[in-house]
Amino acid sequence: MRYLLLLLAAPVAAQQRPDIVVTGRGLADAPGDRVFDIVTIPRERPEVNAANRLESVLADVAGLQQFRRSDSRSANPTSQGITLRGLGGNASSRALLVLDGVPQADPFGGWVAFPAYATDRIGRIRVTRGGGSGVAGPGALAGVVEIDSAAPGQGGALTGRLSGGSRGSLDAQGSAALVRAGGFATLSAAYARGDGFIPVVTEDRGPVDRPAPYEQGSVAARAVVALGRTELQANVSAFTDRRERGTAFTANRSEGADASVRLVGQGRWRWSALAYLQTRGFSSSFAAIDAARTAATQTLDQFNTPATGLGARVEVQPPLGERFALRLGGDLRHVEGRTQELFTFVAALPTRRRVAGGENLTAGLFADGSVELGTLTLTAGGRLDGWRIGGGFLSERALAGGVALADARYPERTGTEATGRAGVAWRPVTPVTLRAAAYRGWRLPTLNELYRPFRVGADAVAADATLKPEHVDGWEAGATFVPSRGVTLAATYFDNRLTDAIANVTAGQGPGLFPQVGFVAGTFRRRANLDAIRSRGFEVDAEWRLGAVGARASWSHASARVRASGSAAALDGLRPAQTPVDQVSATLDWRRGATTAALTVRHVAAQFEDDGNSRSLAPATTLDAYLALPLTAALALEARGENVTDARVEAGISGPGVVERATPRTLWLGLRYRPR
Repeated sequence: MRYLLLLLAAPVAAQQRPDIVVTGRGLADAPGDRVFDIVTIPRERPEVNAANRLESVLADVAGLQQFRRSDSRSANPTSQGITLRGLGGNASSRALLVLDGVPQADPFGGWVAFPAYATDRIGRIRVTRGGGSGVAGPGALAGVVEIDSAAPGQGGALTGRLSGGSRGSLDAQGSAALVRAGGFATLSAAYARGDGFIPVVTEDRGPVDRPAPYEQGSVAARAVVALGRTELQANVSAFTDRRERGTAFTANRSEGADASVRLVGQGRWRWSALAYLQTRGFSSSFAAIDAARTAATQTLDQFNTPATGLGARVEVQPPLGERFALRLGGDLRHVEGRTQELFTFVAALPTRRRVAGGENLTAGLFADGSVELGTLTLTAGGRLDGWRIGGGFLSERALAGGVALADARYPERTGTEATGRAGVAWRPVTPVTLRAAAYRGWRLPTLNELYRPFRVGADAVAADATLKPEHVDGWEAGATFVPSRGVTLAATYFDNRLTDAIANVTAGQGPGLFPQVGFVAGTFRRRANLDAIRSRGFEVDAEWRLGAVGARASWSHASARVRASGSAAALDGLRPAQTPVDQVSATLDWRRGATTAALTVRHVAAQFEDDGNSRSLAPATTLDAYLALPLTAALALEARGENVTDARVEAGISGPGVVERATPRTLWLGLRYRPR
């Protein structure tokens, strides 16, 4: 009640303190950030994205990829971990995604629930390629994706979009804002559904294949109140996501709710304090398909995977003058979860039950400072983290009763990690900035990687409770050229080495019996730490705007190779699975008043489906289009086209050689309401 009265009394307070500006943001960007390879996606870009989905917006930054090419309408959610710089991956993310300071990776599996983020709620997106752990926290091996919620000034008091599309698709978003001088409150909701397309390509289909429908929704509420020179920021959000993978027994469901409170002090000593809670639920069913693709048989029912994440972060920036900047703080994150599954189906009924899970804890202290010496900027920082892996278990029992078929309790493990980063930026002349940086980062294995064996069709993967944390050591050097207002060109060369890289390593070929997973008809793999993944390459980003016309382009070239020995020696010298050499994204847009048109071309080179590099996914080039035509001062007609040339985008190849595709041509027509 007190905060509500403060909000209503804000006009009076504003007259007494005219210098207070309520932003809803965290602390200001550090001057030393110019040392690193950072790409900023402005608020305007998500508004003209043809897919109207966060993962498509992030694809503007070449090299930022999910494990598979499918988006969150047709992919299995567990394949949607994100990474950068050709460092490969699996379900978990090697890039750290944060929203208003809160880490967003699933507490159990480390993947990203993309349907939870409606584009109309997104303000600025800032992508830091590389950079190690730094102030962002553990997990930022390949980079950091920072998302700020949109402020009310970036939209209107009431906005909305409603579109209908191919294959019975519906896409709706709406938001409302209450703005006062002393704060604001926003409420937004989104809903999407579609009958879906058939994931398997035409020549490989059989009677068992059918369209893969989806239904997704999210809601978020946010309040920001000025308490003197301190902002109170409170966020609450929830989402639900239901998809099918295109055959019987392949439905999956995700749901979650988040809450966070952040205090941001804007006085002489700047500081912030954040606390958050995440809850997640996930279920998924898996099927085996016969060779003729005439029948689907249920093989596993992952009927419930509850997970919880708790965390806190404190940061302070002492007043050291205009040339110096210092950030001191600490963070803590605790995750716990378990998977509950029914398997070994006989006569269409399960005969066994598996429960596996545990908890992970990380806690760290960090310091990061920079100094500006004329045309020179120097920055250095470090972290000291402690970690604990505990409570791990795997239990398997027959549903008919009797003694446990497996009852493993894994010993607790602890450790410490010292990481950091340092760099320099030099402006020899006003338009040019030369920069170089080196860094070290780390990531703890997820609960999914440690404890959960799983199946995909006829293939199976065993977990490994002894997995070690991953570490990355890297350096980069580049230049940024800004010859005039509206023109930017940046190029960066990088060299990264990811040691103890966690991967799914082929360990056998069925039919046969294998540890943890039992009978396997296809390929048996296991989680394992590889010696390393070495990735070297370059990134080029350009932006140009002249009046109503603008262009953005991004190109990533990553030459990545696995270094492996022992039981994984066969992988030595091969490329990591699902890692293309080249990725390109380019957008040309035209804006005049409320009239907007945009074309986006994206290209991804060939990549291997598997760790053994035996199955190759073909390169793909797609074209997206967007057009908005004003009907009134507040209402506009929107037309969107995804993959308008209907290019074949191969997303996966199963053991029998069946090819799965990503989104085919999808056309949308709708209305957008936004008072000006």
